[in-house]
Amino acid sequence: MGKYIMLSNLTDEGRKTIKMRPERIKEVNKEMEKMGVTVKAQYAVLGPYDFVNIIEAPDNETVTRVVIELGSRGTVQIETLIAIPMESFQDQFKEIES
Repeated sequence: MGKYIMLSNLTDEGRKTIKMRPERIKEVNKEMEKMGVTVKAQYAVLGPYDFVNIIEAPDNETVTRVVIELGSRGTVQIETLIAIPMESFQDQFKEIES
């Protein structure tokens, strides 16, 4: 399973939804699980983003599907980063040296 960092910002509509129904966040997490993505950690943050999620998924296509589905609702804008474990990153350089 690959790890990804999902950065998100609520739209005006999303802020209204969370204010009226804060439990919606957990409902969306369950929807993501049904689409093949597991939320490993979730944080509300201050700064340029509203939320940071650490997720796991089997592949980039699954993450893309989730991002398109959630984004098409008009309540959130999402930026997703692929997270490479440091050991895997360092191993790439060992192969070059050989």
